[in-house]
Amino acid sequence: MSDALIPETPEEAEAEPIKQRKNGLYPGISDELAENMKSGWADTELHGLEPIAQASHTAARRAALSARFPGERLVVPAGNLKTRSNDTEYAFRASTEYAYLTGDLTQDGVLVLEPAGDGHEATVYLLPRSDRENGEFWLDGQGELWVGRRHSLTEAEQLLGIPAKDVRELPAALAEATGPVRNVRGHDAGIEASLTDKVTAERDEELRVFLSEARLVKDAFEIAELQKACDATARGFEDVVKVLDKAEATSERYIEGTFFLRARVDGNDIGYGSICAAGPHATTLHWVRNDGAVRAGELLLLDAGVETNELYTADVTRTLPINGTFTPLQRKIYDAVYEAQEAGIAAVKPGAAFRDFHDAAQRVLAEKLVEWGLLGDLTVEKVLELGLQRRWTLHGTGHMLGMDVHDCAVARTEAYVDGILEPGVCLTVEPGLYFQADDLTVPEEYRGIGVRIEDDILVTADGNRNLSAALPRRADEVEAWMAGLKG
Repeated sequence: MSDALIPETPEEAEAEPIKQRKNGLYPGISDELAENMKSGWADTELHGLEPIAQASHTAARRAALSARFPGERLVVPAGNLKTRSNDTEYAFRASTEYAYLTGDLTQDGVLVLEPAGDGHEATVYLLPRSDRENGEFWLDGQGELWVGRRHSLTEAEQLLGIPAKDVRELPAALAEATGPVRNVRGHDAGIEASLTDKVTAERDEELRVFLSEARLVKDAFEIAELQKACDATARGFEDVVKVLDKAEATSERYIEGTFFLRARVDGNDIGYGSICAAGPHATTLHWVRNDGAVRAGELLLLDAGVETNELYTADVTRTLPINGTFTPLQRKIYDAVYEAQEAGIAAVKPGAAFRDFHDAAQRVLAEKLVEWGLLGDLTVEKVLELGLQRRWTLHGTGHMLGMDVHDCAVARTEAYVDGILEPGVCLTVEPGLYFQADDLTVPEEYRGIGVRIEDDILVTADGNRNLSAALPRRADEVEAWMAGLKG
């Protein structure tokens, strides 16, 4: 990785920090070179750009937001770069709220809705093209010569369908603004500093909650993106099965890297840290170290999802026999989880309570645990009343899915977990059984076995649709699918 332009000597470095210019120049840069870099560049402005695919949808989302908070200034930042180490940064991901309302994914952007008449006028504040006259494009570490071209404000307006202004002018404008203001916190400290005396935590939280609940029901664009994410994820699982022999020769990291390659080729990134849990690691719910051995005869629990270029993610889990064939005990446990998932998926439909699919899956798992003699002489009803099955089922059976893998996370309880399902809701159904390696309450042969099956389910007008159905779930279908890929 190339160094940024730096002072030529330690003495210059001490006297002139790299971000401080002298007469518009950095130390060590001659006037002649600076003048030379100002000219001789072609005009690269793009003309006649078509709006992004979701422009009409983002406009509708902004209209709903405007109607909810009439007469108030609303500020929604994208966020800034975060340092990874020293002078390198993590890859940027725009805040979910900002991307949802604009479709823009660039750093430092801010959406502002200004009260106007009965509604609002939206403006997106962005970094403009790097200035070539003052040398910013090649002297600044975030200049276009270093990190690539960004859209001009005019280009951004055409793409997003929103008037665009220079974001560097926004903090001062916000500091002088009057009237009620709400801001989505936690993304841009500079913007928050400009609004310190104008906002309250309670009012800002109301804005964040509204935007979380607005995503409970997906529009047509979002559903298409989630399907795209699931399809790419299915291809990623196929990729993994094809290289399980290489993973056995290395570690879980080979699985992690294989899936990551698919995520970057078919989308933007992984939607969350991939869980590539082989053998007893499958009993750790969020095993993301992915540094363990992959051994024939054991199970691989792979929980992974591709995030699309528009930031919608899949969240899928399959538990696979590493050598392609379940042992009788592995299959017994797997079939129990499969049966529980079938019951959970069947409970996902319009008018059903959100909790129904969890209850349906938990009942099946409790029945199996009682049948296997792991809970003494207790009845299924008593087990469910006391929640004793949770020793081995551990987690809830699903969650909302969308731009965040755990989408709509700050929605009110009455709108989410105590809510009613309706068409357009997308959620996961993911029951599991986990027998820890040190659990002395189960037979020794159970210990170290973990199974989870997870699919992404869309509520439709007449029931549901499994967006991740391209991946087999039934044990015999899984074995046949693996054999076909390995053969």
